[in-house]
Amino acid sequence: MKEVRCISCKRKLAEADYIRLEIKCPRCGKMNILKAVEPPILEISQWNRSITTRQIPSFRGSEESADSPTG
Repeated sequence: MKEVRCISCKRKLAEADYIRLEIKCPRCGKMNILKAVEPPILEISQWNRSITTRQIPSFRGSEESADSPTG
């Protein structure tokens, strides 16, 4: 998280990860409009690493012709 301070009086307003932030300083009344210069860093959680994949059965080829009724 990044510390957000008022542009005018330097009062600490928040600690946040943001792309765009608009916040009014309660001390001096200045409207602070901030935009991220770089994209936020994404943290990969442990459960994302353990995702398993399964193979979807194919319905093409000889299996399809063997199972289809002839009529």
